[in-house]
Amino acid sequence: MASEKSKLDTQKQLIVGWREWVTLPDLELSHIKAKVDTGARTSCLHAFEIKDFMDGGQQRVEFKIHPNQRNNDFVQTCVADVIDQRVVTDSGGHKESRWVIETMLSIGKHQWPVEVTLSPRDNMMFRMLIGRTALKNNAMVDSARSYVIGKKIKKKKTEQ
Repeated sequence: MASEKSKLDTQKQLIVGWREWVTLPDLELSHIKAKVDTGARTSCLHAFEIKDFMDGGQQRVEFKIHPNQRNNDFVQTCVADVIDQRVVTDSGGHKESRWVIETMLSIGKHQWPVEVTLSPRDNMMFRMLIGRTALKNNAMVDSARSYVIGKKIKKKKTEQ
């Protein structure tokens, strides 16, 4: 009855679409439009002006981000502990050394830690890419759907 158990497990599993709104509470980033990409191993967050530094024996990075797609006027600065530096091959086959951080990923009411590389994504459609290792044991993707967990709530102009 292994197939019956698998059916039960998948019925309880979080289902996400090929794009979702996510929050990174450790970085104080909310409402980031993310592409869910099972073809990518590692998750990636848009970052520029990345500076590494030591703080009490811990290597950290400070970076800037344009969290809102198509809005380069708003800039937010984030700081995170470094867990690694890796050479990553992008979708075009180019190799790049990237800082790797671990942060909490929130999708709706669901939250778990993920490893994220930092790289400029200004020319990409999404500020964040969620790779398959972040999804493993946490979510399944319905590639025919978008915003399964919900759409971004529009702020009033006075709140922006």
